[in-house]
Parts: sequence; C-alpha cells; structure tokens
Amino acid sequence: MTVTLPSSDSPLKIGTRGSPLALAQAHETRDRLCAAFDLPHAAFDIVVIHTTGDDRQMIQSDRPLKEIGNKGLFTKEIEEAMLRGDIDIAVHSTKDMPTEQPDGLILDVFLPREDVRDAFISSKYNSISDLPEGARVGTSSLRRKAQLMAVRPDLHVVEFRGNVQTRLKKLEDGVADCSFLAMAGLTRLGMTDKATAAIEPEEMLPAVAQGAIGIECRQNDARTIHMLSAIHHTETGQRVTCERAFLAALDGSCETPIAALSEIHEGQLHLRGEILRPDGSERLQAEITGPIAEGVALGRALGEQLLAKAGKGFFDFR
Repeated sequence: MTVTLPSSDSPLKIGTRGSPLALAQAHETRDRLCAAFDLPHAAFDIVVIHTTGDDRQMIQSDRPLKEIGNKGLFTKEIEEAMLRGDIDIAVHSTKDMPTEQPDGLILDVFLPREDVRDAFISSKYNSISDLPEGARVGTSSLRRKAQLMAVRPDLHVVEFRGNVQTRLKKLEDGVADCSFLAMAGLTRLGMTDKATAAIEPEEMLPAVAQGAIGIECRQNDARTIHMLSAIHHTETGQRVTCERAFLAALDGSCETPIAALSEIHEGQLHLRGEILRPDGSERLQAEITGPIAEGVALGRALGEQLLAKAGKGFFDFR
C-alpha cells in the first residue's frame, strides 16, 4: 500500500493524557513509528488532552471511582477529539479501556507488553504479609482492594488515586503505610527502584491487559491503520484480545473486581481468570487453554463459566 507519510508540515497527531506515564507511552509510540518509517520526531505532534479523570478535585476526592463514573472518565474527551479529527491516534494504557469503542473508532494495535505484575510500595514494610493488623493500604483499585481483603481482611483500605508521582507523594506524606502500582508503569518511567517488591501473579492476578499500551484510531483512516500495523506486536495483541473478551463476557468495568492473565506456551493460549466480591469475602478462579486463533472464544467461555458460578448479585456491594 502506498501512502503519504506525515511530515513536519503535516504531522500525525498523537492524543494522550498529560501524566508523565501517559506522555512516556505517547513518546514510545512516536519513536516506534519514527523507526518503522524513518521519520523525524517533527513528523508527529503529541497533543495533551485533559480528561474528566484528570480533574484535580476528582483526584483529591476520597469518593470511590464507582460513585463518580466508569472507565470512560479517562478516555471520553480523547475519543471525542479523535472523532472530530483533532487528533489521528490515541495512546492508552489498555487496562483503562472499556471493552467497546465508540462507533467509528477501533482499538486493535498494541505495543510489546511490559511486566504484568503489581508492585508493592512501602518505606516501612517489605510485603503484604509483613503488614501489621490495621495497617492503612492506599488504593482506588477495586480489584486490588478485593484481592487484598480476601487474604488480609484486617487491613484498612483508604482511597488513593492520581498519577504515579502523586501516589508516591501521598505515601511520603503518611496518608497510607503502603500502596500498589503497576510494574509496567514504573519500568516505563525508569522508576523500578520505587518498587519494594514485585508481586507474582500467583499471589495477585493483574488487571486485564495490564502492561500493554493500546493505540486507538478512526476506523476509516486507511493511512493511519497502515502505519500502525508496522508497530503492532502480534503476541501482545493475541493475549490482550483474549483477556478483553473475558472482561467483556463479565461486563467488567472499574466497578467490578476482575483479574486475568493470558500467556502463550508451545503454541497454546492459557488464560487464568478471577472474580471477587467487592469486599473480598468470596473469590472465584478458573483457567482455560486452547489454540491461539480461538483467543476470543476462550476468553468469552471462561468469563461465562465464572459468571455462571457467581450467580446474580455477586458483584453487589454489601
């Protein structure tokens, strides 16, 4: 396919949130496109878009995210800008993305996946098991809260949101005794030294698509689709697509504690999934293995299996 490549006179516009991590992910996307097509940085514009989820009052609020909105908090304004033609692509942390995109947009390009694990962060303690009874744990993730409550119901969870730097500052200020961050984000920011310990998936199964950068574009933009295909990482796409099918079968959102991880071994796709009651009082786990080409069907089947076990009202807050 012959396409007119972007240039400094007519740059391709990359939309992103304005946090240091979001910018690092946008820069990685730009750099990969530059390398794939031998283009200078000037052929791309990185456009920062303020989303509802970035509002200072919301970040400082101690209200749970479920009371404020869903994953669209972090994507709505960016997607509206793309539909208007203000930007050409949007770079996202895929774990923050709804399973369905607005009409006219597609999310099917993924960069190589980073470390999928959660990081335990504390200047006082070395691990979850080291935490004393009643220790304050800072997190706004219902998944992490439920997983933690399932093994340590004696701990006290406090709302803890904001970008990586904001959360680390809250820890320094003593708002909580420990917190969790994604190892992938720390790696991309060159801040892995901030992790007290990486938590293996066997102890804390990660969020769906954790560690994967997803790139969204307009469905009818042939040039951009062609360019993005040059930087798409096939294995990451296979794994993430399977996990997101699992999430879609459960109708998952920020309001539901759901975890999943797919891996490829010897030509087979292996998916582990987990759902929990919001208070951690019950957790259901299952796994499935099958051909890579059947990733969507595998994800959907595992989601439906756990949903049937859970029964009505499993995700309701008690």
